[in-house]
This record gives sequence, structure tokens and C-alpha cells, in this order.
Amino acid sequence: MEHLAIMRKSWGLTDKILSGQKKIESRWYSIKYKPWNAIAKGEVIYFKDSGEPVRIKAEVSKVIQFTDLNPNRVREILDEYGEDDGIEQGKIPEFFERFKGKKYCVLVFLKNPTEIKPFKIDKAGFGTMSAWITVDDISKIKK
Repeated sequence: MEHLAIMRKSWGLTDKILSGQKKIESRWYSIKYKPWNAIAKGEVIYFKDSGEPVRIKAEVSKVIQFTDLNPNRVREILDEYGEDDGIEQGKIPEFFERFKGKKYCVLVFLKNPTEIKPFKIDKAGFGTMSAWITVDDISKIKK
């Protein structure tokens, strides 16, 4: 499968993926959404900032999923993986506040991030608020 991760532009995380500062993509949920149980080692993720074209791809080297989270476990995950997730140490408390009530976390470890020729996508049928799209071939959603 191939995946498209849509990133919040204001967080500036796509540039951190390219620079290697962000080695993990995390998704935190109250209920299970993709990529929960829908992503595996060896698959490809394409990244785009919201409102921008797709411009990065990376391979998945490992996936870890956490369930039944509580605030203490969220803090432990952020302390252990936050830096590799592109979160500066001083911003961990801000992200803890954002995620402390979440019940599920997916950590997707990235390798070989590459800048690619930008392309736009058609999200029709996936919902306007979709932040993660899984398809068997990314060309099916290219504009």
C-alpha cells in the first residue's frame, strides 16, 4: 500500500522530515483511524502540508502502536520518542497538553526521506478532513 500523510503546515514538520530531524511520524487518536492497522514496514508514505502539493516521500522502517493510553503513558511516549518525532524538548509540554486525552498512538518510523517533483492530489471520496489516505497506488489520487 501507499500512504499520503497531510501535515499541519503551521507545525513545519515536512522540512524536518527532509532534514532528517523528524524520523518518526506519529498519529494520536481518541478512536482508531488510519493508519491504525493499515501500514507496514516497506510501504511508502507521501507527505504534504495542508493546502500545498505533495513533495516528499519516505519508506516505513517500523511501526509501533499503543492502545489504552492515559496521561502518564502519553508523557512516556513523548519523552522517549518526541525528539525523533521532530518535537523540540522545550515543546514536549505543549504536545503533552494536546495529546494527553488520546487513547491510541501510531508511531511510523521513516527512512530515506526524499524530495520529489511536487504533485497535487484529489481527495474526493476521502472526506475533506482526511489527514491520512491509504491507496494501493498513489497515482490513483494524483490530479
